[in-house]
Amino acid sequence: MYAVIETGGKQYRVSEGDTIKIEKLDTPQGEECVFDKVLLYKDDNELIVGSPYVEKVKIIGEVLETKKDKKIIVFKYKRRKNYRRKKGHRQWYSKVKIKEIAKEV
Repeated sequence: MYAVIETGGKQYRVSEGDTIKIEKLDTPQGEECVFDKVLLYKDDNELIVGSPYVEKVKIIGEVLETKKDKKIIVFKYKRRKNYRRKKGHRQWYSKVKIKEIAKEV
């Protein structure tokens, strides 16, 4: 059983027990979060595709940690013009463990 969810402008394929790294959530560490933007739900004997979202399916997860990712270096230059700019950026992320895929009957 798995589902495709949308969060932070990106889509993720999740199943129970998975740990995913997503854009930062406002939920504190150790708390539960609910993803209700489910795009696709696949069970053993049924496949439900939403338009745009699947009703009555929710993904329940637990926020394990929220911290900054590795640094990304942004370097711009123009050849032969002595123009160089170097910037660094660290993006916040949340690590979430998927506890349950709940389908209402």
